[in-house]
Amino acid sequence: MTASTRTHLSPALKQATPIVVDHGKGSWIIGTDGRKYLDFTTGIGVTSTGHCHPRVVEAAREQVGKIIHAQYTTVMHQPLLALTDKLGEVLPAGLDSVFYANSGSEAVEASIRLARMATGRPNIIAFHGGFHGRTVAAASLTTAGTKFRSGFSPIMGGVHIAPFPYAFRYGWDMDTAVAFALKELDYLLMTMSSPADTAAFIIEPVLGDGGYLPTPPEFLEGLRERADTHGIVLIVDEVQAGVGRTGKFWGHQHSTITPDIVITAKGLASGFPISAIAASTELMGKAWPGSQGGTYGGNAVAAAAGVATLDVVCEEGLVDNAAAQGRVLLDGLLALKSEHSAIGDARGLGLMQALEFVDSAGNPDAAAALRVQQGAIDEGLLLLTCGALGNVVRIIPALIVSDDEMRQGLDALSRTLKNVL
Repeated sequence: MTASTRTHLSPALKQATPIVVDHGKGSWIIGTDGRKYLDFTTGIGVTSTGHCHPRVVEAAREQVGKIIHAQYTTVMHQPLLALTDKLGEVLPAGLDSVFYANSGSEAVEASIRLARMATGRPNIIAFHGGFHGRTVAAASLTTAGTKFRSGFSPIMGGVHIAPFPYAFRYGWDMDTAVAFALKELDYLLMTMSSPADTAAFIIEPVLGDGGYLPTPPEFLEGLRERADTHGIVLIVDEVQAGVGRTGKFWGHQHSTITPDIVITAKGLASGFPISAIAASTELMGKAWPGSQGGTYGGNAVAAAAGVATLDVVCEEGLVDNAAAQGRVLLDGLLALKSEHSAIGDARGLGLMQALEFVDSAGNPDAAAALRVQQGAIDEGLLLLTCGALGNVVRIIPALIVSDDEMRQGLDALSRTLKNVL
């Protein structure tokens, strides 16, 4: 094949770093140039147990030698049964029925399909800044940036967007932001989507691409109250926040609520593609025949990796480690904020945290965020940006991150800030 006829990756794919990976181990990625990088991206929150955890690798290796693809509506396989049992040990009480897919987007779509079928209502209310995926229905719920939903209209109808209590953006205290967002939601229910037409609320317990904003417990509790009053299904999208990332097993557990549907993916299998929705048997039983399925959903190797991942998370105390290291991380970020006026906000839960950058007038500064993210590469630290305006740098270590690795990461970030701001 000549150079002129070589096939290339799509030009629409933009890499955040120039690194070509040779291998990874734990919290580290080693490039083909031999350099080590502390990975505080974890594949956007996916490699929860770190890169190539020995127990996950062994579980996948063993399963590959048994059966790789056993389509789960044709024949059942042991890893999926075992994963379902393991999830039952950590799912909220009453959510005892599970459907598996491949990606977060697929699971989101399955959740809204179920909610519409169960209620006989057409409308879904999502919240400003949420990210729920790139497939058409999931993108229709997504307002973390126009890049996720523009250019392929018409998108799915029946979607209404309510304000999210983004206190920093509004310049308010949290109580004021929560009261405003709930009041506006009530107004939406009176003016745009009658409760009798509203199938579901869908929200992330921590906004992901929307800027790593924890959803205030009082706001989640307000949603639960309204869902109960009006017979609306409350869907919590735990794709990024779940499986221990926030210092609780599920991000919504920082509040008192129990969702009607929980969505999980990313950290569930340490990098193998698998997702799921969980609901009560009564609710799941309202799905129409044939509405759930898929060729690769619940893949045997991914399910085996998921079982091993949940074993590691639980037996190695990774949820507690995420909480403890998260406190260290937040203390470090707040200290950096006090040193740099360009940092407008430092926030997050557990190992899902961020810095929001502003200019001298207090306006969002995407250029500063990009300089920090790119400058950190030179310091051997991998980070990502996010936020609707691109002015947030997110920090997502693996749940196994050690005291020493956290110190190294904060030191590298400190050096970067001094170099680029």
